[in-house]
Amino acid sequence: MRPLWVVGDVHGAYDKLRATLLRAGLIDFDGSWTAGDTHLVFLGDYVDRGPHGLEVIRLVRSLEVQAQEVGGQVTALLGNHEVMFLAALVFRHQDPLDRLGYRQYWLENGGQLRDADLLEPSDLAWLSSRPVMAASHGCLLIHADSMMYVRLGSTLEEVNAEVARLLSAPDADEWGLFLNWFTERLAFALAQGEAKARRTLQTFGGQRIVHGHTPVYVLLDETLHGPTLGAGAPVPYANRLCVAMDSGMAYREDAGFIARLNQHGIAEVVAFPGGALY
Repeated sequence: MRPLWVVGDVHGAYDKLRATLLRAGLIDFDGSWTAGDTHLVFLGDYVDRGPHGLEVIRLVRSLEVQAQEVGGQVTALLGNHEVMFLAALVFRHQDPLDRLGYRQYWLENGGQLRDADLLEPSDLAWLSSRPVMAASHGCLLIHADSMMYVRLGSTLEEVNAEVARLLSAPDADEWGLFLNWFTERLAFALAQGEAKARRTLQTFGGQRIVHGHTPVYVLLDETLHGPTLGAGAPVPYANRLCVAMDSGMAYREDAGFIARLNQHGIAEVVAFPGGALY
């Protein structure tokens, strides 16, 4: 079975992303794909918070093409910050005074004007076509630790098709509801969390949920066993039905990791500023 590597929320931390992918042997110093038939999955939130969201998008797009040429695969999921970003862009013409508040909402949540100014039509089209769910190696791969997905459909294909329909039809009310659902978090960690995780897996299949969205240090601080320091590491929880993968790389100077997963769970973690944790 080919390797599966997963990257959580990047949030414009382009230099950290490149350094970590390099240390994992997935790219070379030029940013070219060196991972052969590996499946590399990004869990969304490429933009906002950090300064170089556009560079992150361009790198992921480039790796997507390069991997396919040698039998590998890059899957880039949609995150809620992409939807915020898209809403600010999509509705700016029909709502130039921002009465709907989408632009202000994006800016208040770390929106970077530089990303909007330099975004090209091909970048916009790529962002608008991202799936919200994927599956690989027994993992159900999603961005948010939210029950949003079961509200959108009963199969991966149905959910991805519904989100594609929504993003192609700029209805302000639908987008607002979608964003509200997408910002929910901690569904699998709070009350009935394990039951909700089981329901999600029973609906879509898989042995475990792998998600970003909620930084691992937030998950640990608020619901589990206390603070985390340094680069951090993925957090298995909900009776190991879930793995939290948001390293918070744009939030803390020393934070950042990516992980190789297999059918048994976490196989390897590579952390910023370097070295495998285990």
